[in-house]
Amino acid sequence: MPDAAPLLTDLAYGPHARHRLDVYAPPGAHGAPVLVFFHGGGFIRGDKAMRANVGVWGAAQGFVTVLANYRLAPECRWPSGPEDVVAVWQTVRAQVCDWGGDPDRIVLVGESAGAAHVAAATLMTRFQPPGWHTAGAALLSGPYNAGLEALAPVALVIEQPDVRNTAYFGDDPGLWHQASIVDQVDAAPFPLLIAAAERDLRQMQVQAGELFARLVTRHGFAPELHWWAGHDHFTPGASLGSDDPTVGEPLAAFVRRAAGA
Repeated sequence: MPDAAPLLTDLAYGPHARHRLDVYAPPGAHGAPVLVFFHGGGFIRGDKAMRANVGVWGAAQGFVTVLANYRLAPECRWPSGPEDVVAVWQTVRAQVCDWGGDPDRIVLVGESAGAAHVAAATLMTRFQPPGWHTAGAALLSGPYNAGLEALAPVALVIEQPDVRNTAYFGDDPGLWHQASIVDQVDAAPFPLLIAAAERDLRQMQVQAGELFARLVTRHGFAPELHWWAGHDHFTPGASLGSDDPTVGEPLAAFVRRAAGA
């Protein structure tokens, strides 16, 4: 795949130093689907630069592709993640026509912690401003039940105390129910993809299944469910743009379906 330089780098979408995004766009794009990608990092680390390959890959698919940073814990705790996803969406929706994209064809994609942030923003209406609309969302190996990991650390092989969760959700597990997405879903169904990897972290596999089951049985969703064969927690996003089609082909197909392309 040929390299593609970003159209814009470090565009501010808010006042914090982490409120920055990069934009990759196909040459001559007009009314294109828009893919907005949020990196992982366990709530405490990570950067959009880690997934520059996603920008190149997305532009090659014909998508205006946005890579966004968000605030990190412990400086910023729940619900800073979904708040930042919404702020990115607002900026993209306002400016994407200038980049060759369609503001009504925005698909949000997150991996790991980024998937948790996208899930909260799209499935919990408390975060959604007037006019909120996304064409769809894809959740790759994310945690969606904040309380589960503290209650089952042995079975899930999670060393305690877990600095990732306590840094973001706080020190009192008794309060984590309010941040557990699976317990707080109140959004109407929309196109959704949920995925985990064959060699993923155990808690991500469990929570992908739990979120899928809750959405189907209690909330009327019909999500796509994918199991990335041969991949671990970190390789699905890294594989985009490579010769491995395991993740890229179904993800691109989902974005096109969700965006009506």
